[in-house]
Amino acid sequence: MTNLLKMLLARGGLLVAAALPLAACSLAPPYAPPKISVPESFKGATAPFAPAKPQDQLAHGAWWTIFKDPELDRLEVQLDAANPDLQAAVETYTQARAVVGEVRSQLFPQLSAQAFGSLNGESKHALFHNPSSLPTEESSLGYGAAVSWEPDLWGEVRNRTKFAKANAQATAALVADARLSLELELANDYMKLRGLDTQHALYVGTLSYYGDAVKITQLRYDSKIGAGLDLERAKDQLAQAQAADTETQAQRELLVNAIAVLTGNNPSGFQIPVEILSNVTIPAVPAGVPSTLLQRRPDIAAAERHVAAANAAIGVARAAFYPNIRLGADFGFEDDGLALAALPESVWSVGSTAVLPIFEGGLRKAEEQQSWSAFHEASDNYRSTVLQAFREVEDQLALTNKLATEFSQRQDAVTASLKVQTTAMQRYTSGIDNYLNVSVAQTAALSAELGAVQVETRRLETAINLIGALGGGWDTASLPTEEQTIPFSPLSVGSKSSDVHEP
Repeated sequence: MTNLLKMLLARGGLLVAAALPLAACSLAPPYAPPKISVPESFKGATAPFAPAKPQDQLAHGAWWTIFKDPELDRLEVQLDAANPDLQAAVETYTQARAVVGEVRSQLFPQLSAQAFGSLNGESKHALFHNPSSLPTEESSLGYGAAVSWEPDLWGEVRNRTKFAKANAQATAALVADARLSLELELANDYMKLRGLDTQHALYVGTLSYYGDAVKITQLRYDSKIGAGLDLERAKDQLAQAQAADTETQAQRELLVNAIAVLTGNNPSGFQIPVEILSNVTIPAVPAGVPSTLLQRRPDIAAAERHVAAANAAIGVARAAFYPNIRLGADFGFEDDGLALAALPESVWSVGSTAVLPIFEGGLRKAEEQQSWSAFHEASDNYRSTVLQAFREVEDQLALTNKLATEFSQRQDAVTASLKVQTTAMQRYTSGIDNYLNVSVAQTAALSAELGAVQVETRRLETAINLIGALGGGWDTASLPTEEQTIPFSPLSVGSKSSDVHEP
């Protein structure tokens, strides 16, 4: 090896040694999550709601078990396993992890191998050609290696990697948010379905009662002691109720189809057995303390990770103001035959480049200003997400309390209206009142019963929405760590199924 080569390698080594201490430098500002002022308690958290104890928290993941409905449990498990929209969302996290691997690869030296071979011919009549000294044909064979490295002196690559990792974590949180949204949609559809089942059962009883009323009015009409108008009113009541029941069954079919798609099934042939609302438990959902909401909502976690990513982007923009240094080396062998791997046939090159921006018309300053603006935008979005989360919790707590009172009032209305209906029919059959009062009483009774069923359905939906507003049992401990966002080791060869995992 020549003295010149030794000298170049020594200088290259000194340059690398000098660059290594600087490679840990970062120009990103110190990061801390935006501070949010939270209240001491939820305004709507009156009895039975109170600060939750650890053992009172919703089941991790399977929050729907709080309703104690085996059919709902089965459907939710199917959704988590087979919903295509959820599976597509999971793939976005896989792609985000791949981006981490791509960006992180720039931290390491890039090594490549090369080989070439050619057979070259020259015309005997070429200008200045000497037939006695130069061959008309000549081969060239060679192989070698090249290494290059761009030391991360100002933390640009490290901040790009932090940016990618934070984005991957945010994507994982968004996957969790998508999962929760689909689970909530399924649970709400399921409760609406059970509400329609209960309404259908109510209509079945009502139609039987209305059918008896038609028979009574028909008998009185045939006996010349009742008016034809009474008979037509009774028939109208029956037909109206039949039409309403048909509409109820049609809406049920649409909900069954929607649930089929949510669970990854083809609607054709998919069925859900009939079950009334009285078989579903209305749970008392633990509201928890307000400060824990920031750790229990995946959308809040995603917003915070976007702030962290924007903070790292500032470091990337700042690094553009400083010199960009690149080190490189090539070494190999070249010969006109197969006598390779000997020093006389060696070829090599060692060098470095440095580029410092001097004047670019304000480009770097504009990029830095943009990165700061993006950071402030992400911080504002984070605060907006938190405020919206608190509003959702307060809304559902208010509805929970008011609907409980309304349901009690509806039940009182049902009791009273059924008594009026019975009394009106008794007075009509006794001949001391006309059928108009019976018709009015029947309409009021059916309306009261349907109202009670609808409020009971809304109570279940509100419990579901409150669970969703509280994060559905999710917490930030479910987020992948920065190290877990790295898809594989830089020394990995090929791909394995274990390299890809669900958040």
